[in-house]
Amino acid sequence: MILIAIGSNLPSVAGSPLETCNAALKLLPERGITVARTSNWYETAPVPVSDQPWFVNGAARVETTLGPDDMLRVLHDVEAHFARVRHERNAARTLDLDLLAYGDQVRSGEGVQVPHPRLHERAFVLYPLMDVAPGWRHPVLGQTVTEMLKNLPQGLEKSQIRPVLARP
Repeated sequence: MILIAIGSNLPSVAGSPLETCNAALKLLPERGITVARTSNWYETAPVPVSDQPWFVNGAARVETTLGPDDMLRVLHDVEAHFARVRHERNAARTLDLDLLAYGDQVRSGEGVQVPHPRLHERAFVLYPLMDVAPGWRHPVLGQTVTEMLKNLPQGLEKSQIRPVLARP
């Protein structure tokens, strides 16, 4: 199972953050990534807490013949299409596409890291994952999405996330 996270908290050429996220999903098939299932959209507080606008976040289960390295390049290309600028970590952004998991592969260090090294710490990733892959099990932690949600640190509970719209 290949899983990606989608997020935005700044407008882009496509419009609002929600419109940007929807437009990004529509571009993926043109680049060799088929969207099999999408989550609901959620509004989420910025992490770490800041005065940035709240994000629109979601997740998708996708299919592709691309390997993880090529897939990440495509995701970065789609981000660039929507004028994503990488100047500092955790900055506001027009689009953020993260490769969360690529099958049961485990890769760390330089380059593509799968599963995403912080996905189990992020409510804004785990709640959308419940929509697209409720039975998915983290290949390192061995936990399901439900178990990871239960293990979130205090303060990262659902009060920082609210549904905005049904699946695109």
